[in-house]
Amino acid sequence: MVFSKYLGGQRHMLSRIALSASMLALAVAAPAVMAETPTYAENFRLTDQNRFAHDLFHYKDAPAVVLMSTTMDSDAAAKSMKAMAELQAKYEAKGVKFYLINPSQSETRADVRAKMADLDLADMTVLMDESQLVSESLSFDTTGEVLVLSPAKGYKVLYSGPVGADTAKVISALVAGEAPEPKMIDAVGGDKIELLHSDAGKFENISYSKDVAPILVEKCGACHAEGGIAPWEINSYEKVMGFAPMIREVIRTDRMPPYFPDPHIGEFENDDELTLEEQRTIVHWIEAGAPRGEGEDPLATADLTIEDWPLGEPDYIVNVTPFTLPTTGLLDYEYPVIENELTEGKWIKATHVRPGSMQGVHHVTSGYIQNYNKSDELESDSIEGRLPGGSVGSYTPGQNPQTFPEGVGTYLSPDGAYRFSMHYTTFGKEETDRTQVGLYFHDEAPDYIMRSSVIGDSNFEIPAGEDNYYVKSYLKFPADAEIYVLYPHAHYRGKHVELTMLKPDGSEEILISLPRYDFNWQRDYNPVEPIQVPAGSKLVAEWWYDNSENNWANPDFTANVLPGDQTHEEMMYFRVNYRWLDETPENVTTHTEEMMKDRLFASLDDSLDEKVQKAEVIGRRNTWLAEGFDKYDTDGDGELTRVEFAAAQKDRPRRNMRAGVNEFGDIEEGAGEEKKDKEADMTSLETESQAGLQ
Repeated sequence: MVFSKYLGGQRHMLSRIALSASMLALAVAAPAVMAETPTYAENFRLTDQNRFAHDLFHYKDAPAVVLMSTTMDSDAAAKSMKAMAELQAKYEAKGVKFYLINPSQSETRADVRAKMADLDLADMTVLMDESQLVSESLSFDTTGEVLVLSPAKGYKVLYSGPVGADTAKVISALVAGEAPEPKMIDAVGGDKIELLHSDAGKFENISYSKDVAPILVEKCGACHAEGGIAPWEINSYEKVMGFAPMIREVIRTDRMPPYFPDPHIGEFENDDELTLEEQRTIVHWIEAGAPRGEGEDPLATADLTIEDWPLGEPDYIVNVTPFTLPTTGLLDYEYPVIENELTEGKWIKATHVRPGSMQGVHHVTSGYIQNYNKSDELESDSIEGRLPGGSVGSYTPGQNPQTFPEGVGTYLSPDGAYRFSMHYTTFGKEETDRTQVGLYFHDEAPDYIMRSSVIGDSNFEIPAGEDNYYVKSYLKFPADAEIYVLYPHAHYRGKHVELTMLKPDGSEEILISLPRYDFNWQRDYNPVEPIQVPAGSKLVAEWWYDNSENNWANPDFTANVLPGDQTHEEMMYFRVNYRWLDETPENVTTHTEEMMKDRLFASLDDSLDEKVQKAEVIGRRNTWLAEGFDKYDTDGDGELTRVEFAAAQKDRPRRNMRAGVNEFGDIEEGAGEEKKDKEADMTSLETESQAGLQ
């Protein structure tokens, strides 16, 4: 692999963070005042009008980054934006990045999209500074103020003023590799921007004891506690004081707390995101010097202990087969099978996967194999013979215990077995993992059955250097359902994901959007209210990937990336947990089986028109279909219907894959009910892993 530039990029980012930290250390040493135009721009992350997140430091190799303040209700701003668009048209192809920053508290993203379309400026990026913290730090006062930054000089401000000829001169010099002297001009003619919380004189009135510490206890204490997954404990004012510059930086870049759904789309349980007011409170307190003030220290007295079993002692504990991780190396997935020792059937109402090696366990998925040791005398119409196997829990970094909705459960037959998919990563030390899974049971049989299905696509190949590669797939629900859990998953190159429901009446609803996906923090997102899915609806998952050098987490930006279960490969994966409204333990349906048989067709139908065009047949494993397309297109209309596609499957090359495991290294619901030493062909979206291939 090529790591030199990757590591260089990391060093660049760390040096800029260190610079920000040193600047903030001065702020902590003495109360701050609102500055004039800053000498350097600090890193930030903001979401644009189209729900994509942008980090200032992402474009470290750009010759220049140009920022301009704006709002949508200003004629002066509209004039400045058009002038900015002319500069963008001239310099964008030369690598210069242009951003408009909108700190308005009243304008929505829909307002921005509509206004930019009216101005014929829809291709410009408008960053929504909802907290106004970025605009404060850039000292924006009126619309139309422009800052030209030099990433090569640590994002130094080399121009401040109105957009015009002087702006172009500085940009041209930077594009030419020159080092122009900073030029600061008063920006006149713009409209006043109301930064409602920027009075630095009031920052000293923020109380650590009453205002700041309670937020830290509520939003940070679950991880930053003794035995927690965070690297340090947030247990005193002194500890917070020492980390104050870092705390300010991770809030401004929206890295902490690690909760990433767009707050304007959906409402989810366990929402740990800081509110806008909480963000301002902590950042302004730090900018005032992080004063201790009067009052007790709530962090010193808070109960932040991590419980082994947050839901209480489990009814039953499954001990996953121990696995010893070597110090180094790329590890294949482990798929241990543990026979159920219970002598009677049970219904799960909650699970908690507790890793034995916090550093070595990357993630865990699971399934239950009903009738693993099925006896000959077991009646085919008994409950054990009819119910599907489901998940018995999963784990990813940041994951909470999983509790099923009231009246919903997964059945465990007494003759079944637990099957796990264990993804381990080495970390420079030999360690034995002894993961445990705590199961909590219903006292009585629930009314409904929990189901789980994956929207996926294994047809792609991400070109080296591509920074916005797009993949789409869907599941078509054949019956009414309601969804309880949304879980997106990709690897290091995944950057943005959305799930949208297209309803039979033509309407659509975005169910969740993660403006910036972070591979290091993955979790289930449980809607506060179950999502109702009418029969015939399509759940469309969309992923965007960044395989460029600017993606600091990218293992190798020179490689074309194929699908696979290892982290240097990629996944297009979106799991949903749901129930069918007409399904009960007494009336088990085949809706899930029907839906999953359509998954391969859906993964190719990018146009969502219920047909597969020849241009949609991509991917190495679909070469056979592309080459024989005209033969399979029996009516000669240039498209494959579901009937034609199904008929073509007789020619599809078969691959032997591990029983009960899908192409994502995941446990497939209802699959693998054979003995553990028997191989089964997985006929939905299977792909050979490219592990170890570069």
